Amino acid sequence: MTSDRVVQVKVARGVATLTMDSPANRNALSRALRAELGAALRDALADDAVRVVVLDHTGRVFCSGMDLAEAAGGGVQDQGVREFPELLEAIWKASKPVVAVVRGPARAGGVGLLAACDVVVAGAAATFAFSEVRIGVVPAVISAVVLPRMVPHIAHRLMLTGQVFDAETAAAGGLVDLVVPDADVDGEVRAQLVHLTAGAPAALAETKRLLRARTPALQFDSLLELSARFFASEEGQEGIASFREKRPARWVPTTD
Repeated sequence: MTSDRVVQVKVARGVATLTMDSPANRNALSRALRAELGAALRDALADDAVRVVVLDHTGRVFCSGMDLAEAAGGGVQDQGVREFPELLEAIWKASKPVVAVVRGPARAGGVGLLAACDVVVAGAAATFAFSEVRIGVVPAVISAVVLPRMVPHIAHRLMLTGQVFDAETAAAGGLVDLVVPDADVDGEVRAQLVHLTAGAPAALAETKRLLRARTPALQFDSLLELSARFFASEEGQEGIASFREKRPARWVPTTD
């Protein structure tokens, strides 16, 4: 393991823990993080010794979404959106349970990442937001995994407003499964792992297949085109620039 890796992997007692370790950019979904996380997930799913996968993070932020530094000024092919659906689908369709551990803020694509998991444990201080509309883009790709989880009218409001919401709201809306005090997150994750590893591997895989079969198929093609189009649009590029420059976007009404 080299120090420049942005995903750290630990396998112990039947659990593969994949830790996003890029706190300098708030664990943004950079090309490097997406590639390493995808490879680590494939390795964990192929390892017969692994019974459960845990998605964790270092630093204050779970995941801030797509790396906007990479998206700024790029064409559709350069935005990093095209392989993101493959990562979401790999988690969604994984034959082993995947547990997300959210200790801090999750935004945009980061919310999609946790929504693709089977069990989401969040600390009480964690916050969430579908911030896409505020930078001129659309939560298209992540909608494939978010909408099957969430209460429709709550998802409707939160995706349109882009407002930040707390862990209790996330749980009430179906996005998060368990909310515990921040100091108790590790203990709750351990408890969930005891339950999950008590299941027989083949039975767990088939049960997960049955559960996923009850939700709509992940139709990523049209969603990906929509997402890419808005990232490359004038609004999208203005929104990204305003976010990076810490100023209101041009479409925000002034107070004058």
